[in-house]
Amino acid sequence: MNEKLIVHYYTDILCVWAWIAQPRIEELNKNFPHNIIIKHHYLDIFGNTAEKIQRQWAERGSYNGFSQHVVDSAKPYKDALINADIWSKTRPASSSNAHLILKAVELCHDQSTSIKMALIFRKAFFIDALDISNITQLYNILQQHGIDENPIRQTLLNGTAMAELMLDYQQAKQQRLKGSPTYIIDNGRQILYGNVGYRVLHANIEEQLKQPNNEASWC
Repeated sequence: MNEKLIVHYYTDILCVWAWIAQPRIEELNKNFPHNIIIKHHYLDIFGNTAEKIQRQWAERGSYNGFSQHVVDSAKPYKDALINADIWSKTRPASSSNAHLILKAVELCHDQSTSIKMALIFRKAFFIDALDISNITQLYNILQQHGIDENPIRQTLLNGTAMAELMLDYQQAKQQRLKGSPTYIIDNGRQILYGNVGYRVLHANIEEQLKQPNNEASWC
């Protein structure tokens, strides 16, 4: 069996830079189909958006200023479509409900299904300007894509989905991760933050694959 390099990938579902990075993740999976496993995790960047906007954008236009910043940030990237209503009109209170539902999907199905739903949630927000902090909205999206909400609800009721989400959040804090997205390569020896270009990601992974096997870094 081929050994695969693990890349731990941390994002916040509401982060525009993670939305911009989506094609890069898809390209990595396409170009290294037998060499890497990308494990998706979540971290708390937009856990309380009202507080974040007040703290960082109160003097720069508040929600409208942040909305324009997001739109402008995505303009150079043709694949990162943005609905101008996000943050100016659609203002999710928190990313945590979406993260929680995605952990529930992972528990009830598998990470592959959860990853697919994460992209669907992102599209619902960034393209369709839906409020993905709203649990009812999230359940509606699940139903539209053939996922039974009853097992999902059970993992929320018994706390197992929350436990998995808290593990992600705690690990992010323990590793002092600075933002979304974050790529952790080689068991933490290489950590890349933010708007990292595909060539940089490819080069780092390719170089790591050339190294002798390290039991702490490989599965």
